[in-house]
Amino acid sequence: MMSGRVASCWILVAMVVVLSTASAGGDTAEKGVTYDGRSLIIDGQRKLLFSGSIHYPRSTPEVNVLHFISYIRPLCFLNVLLMMWPSLIKKTKEGGIDVIQTYVFWNLHEPKLGQYDFSGRNDLVKFIKEIRSQGLYVCLRIGPFVEAEWNYGGLPFWLRDVPGMVYRTDNEPFKFHMQRFTSKIVNLMKSEGLYASQGGPIILSQIENEYGNVEAGFHEKGASYVKWAAQMAVGLQTGVPWIMCKQPDAPDPVINTCNGMRCGETFPGPNSPNKPKMWTEDWTSFYQFYGGEPYIRSAEDIAFHAALFIAKNGSYINYYMYHGGTNFGRTSSSYFITGYYDQAPLDEYGLLRQPKYGHLKELHAAIKSSANPLLNGKQTVLSLGPMQQAYVFEDENSGCVAFLVNNDARKAIQMQFRNNAYSLLPKSIGILQDCKTLIYETAKVNVAKNMRVTTPVQVFNVPDKWEVFRESIPTFSDTPLKTNALLEHTNLTKDRTDYLWYTLRFESSSPCANPSLYIESLGHVVHVFVNNALAGSGHGSRNITAVKLQVPVSLINGQNNISILSGMVGLPDSGAYMERKSYGLTKAQISCGETNAIDLSGSQWGHLVGLLGDKVRLHQWANLKSVKRSTNDAGLIKNCPLAWYKTMFDEPSGDGPVGLNMGSMGKGEVWVNGQSIGRYWVSFLTPSGHPSQSIYHIPRAFLKPSGNLLVVFEEEGGDPLGISLNTISVIGSNQAQSQLS
Repeated sequence: MMSGRVASCWILVAMVVVLSTASAGGDTAEKGVTYDGRSLIIDGQRKLLFSGSIHYPRSTPEVNVLHFISYIRPLCFLNVLLMMWPSLIKKTKEGGIDVIQTYVFWNLHEPKLGQYDFSGRNDLVKFIKEIRSQGLYVCLRIGPFVEAEWNYGGLPFWLRDVPGMVYRTDNEPFKFHMQRFTSKIVNLMKSEGLYASQGGPIILSQIENEYGNVEAGFHEKGASYVKWAAQMAVGLQTGVPWIMCKQPDAPDPVINTCNGMRCGETFPGPNSPNKPKMWTEDWTSFYQFYGGEPYIRSAEDIAFHAALFIAKNGSYINYYMYHGGTNFGRTSSSYFITGYYDQAPLDEYGLLRQPKYGHLKELHAAIKSSANPLLNGKQTVLSLGPMQQAYVFEDENSGCVAFLVNNDARKAIQMQFRNNAYSLLPKSIGILQDCKTLIYETAKVNVAKNMRVTTPVQVFNVPDKWEVFRESIPTFSDTPLKTNALLEHTNLTKDRTDYLWYTLRFESSSPCANPSLYIESLGHVVHVFVNNALAGSGHGSRNITAVKLQVPVSLINGQNNISILSGMVGLPDSGAYMERKSYGLTKAQISCGETNAIDLSGSQWGHLVGLLGDKVRLHQWANLKSVKRSTNDAGLIKNCPLAWYKTMFDEPSGDGPVGLNMGSMGKGEVWVNGQSIGRYWVSFLTPSGHPSQSIYHIPRAFLKPSGNLLVVFEEEGGDPLGISLNTISVIGSNQAQSQLS
């Protein structure tokens, strides 16, 4: 017979399982969404809305149930701290956010034509229902091209192989598949009752994404595509407005919106007086790529431009990102790190980044306290100095609010307004409640800064705890596809792997003084092997699209095996005519001395897709009877190119986020319990001489209490004995609130 305490624990377990699978309860959005020239109108009421971008696949939906059960101790602590989606949404709401904005990622949901995946981190419906259950609205950016620093901008790669395909223009094959997928998502939302017109939380939908950046490249077909996309979307009858960002020619009734850091200064406004002024991407920092430094945008700057946008009749601001999260697996686009918008108000791990989070929270409260005059009052703009203005909203029924603006970035200014004096810091906006009381100033931060701390809890420095498998270097005879040309990389890989081998037999029949191999590639990384020995490596960058590499080689008389591994670090996420872009080797030649060069580009080449470790699913460390493992001697573990490493570890105690410090390695990919936590590239240093990223997020949902499998694939050669497991926490402001709670 179970004791009362044990029985209660199992009741709690059952509740967690039920809650994690059941539909979220409670319709929080009012039925019906329209708009006028001032704002969105929900159930007949104008709304002033703050929104935050959170992308569902860049975080995890919930704790592993087995993991949760292991935490049911005698006190039966309900470990909801590990459930990222609910926690992120809760903190976002507490930060004064009304709407959560997300893209829909086509290549995740339809990885193969007609085969759909809405499970796990791809469970869009579950994500939206969780938002609804916490009382927030949703802006659903269907796209289905999304950019987002996401692999191929969210387009599935199979789309490129559709005959006659040209992306994002007045092209029948593209329009057919775009409409088919958009309809699939809209019908899915309707079937779950998730549009506000059905009593659900979705108040906005977006079609396309920043198309104005590329429209001119398609000439007249660009303009006709915009009209078609708008008509197609509106024709789906969602009952809520559609938007297009960075699209000045968005046809009625679609609302054109602004993206950027300073839309209060740069956005000319909607293309019709009957449309509200909306800011769909207020960049809280900026993306970061390998070799690039992090972009730090201050809380004061974000607050200034948000307040200015509201002062200039804006009624919707979305922070991009409010929480960036992690680019797991191979989801990031070209050269982007796995940590996405880590400088957002909620960092990569979901911890509060102060003072950004708290300063914006205070801004939202200050503005919402005067929502009535802002939405219903008459706006008056007054000059209070050469670089100073007042934006006043006043109505005898709604009250009064004023925004005092000091655009002088060098000095504080004392401003006179309605017989009162107000001193404002440089580059600052003060909000006057009732046009009298200064309740908020954008340049005055009252929230103390906190600091993120990584604490090593385990170093994997025991050679005997590692198993190693080294990739064999294929020769020309090992490759199944042979042609008299260098074939394009992605035509062969179909983006199912980053890697493609190019192999060649080279007969050296005469003396060659100081031989060297010169290659050019449109791929991102190349590793050159001659007679199974690594001769050299090279890579491009976000700003260097072609790799040019010349390395000395050792040739023997007779037959030499040349094997070149071409690697990609994500496909591009933007640009016109993406389907025409090509990658991989384009030129190869052997030089003898300074003058004699032998062109190899038109020789007979062998091609082999992927790595042996991929084929045997080594990331799961499956049955390796068919492959040879290396000794665990420490001297043979270090500095091995193209090596797979395996070890086991126990989950760190506590509930805080977990990260893997890969600072001792070079470049590759990491899996935990068979799930990829992304590509790492610590050898690619920033101009200041530091890795762009050293710590790689392991969600608690990926972990078990013990016996966790860690698999690392290393391209260049590193030292796995220096890898460490870390817990992540913050010290300083609001420390107790900053954990995943």
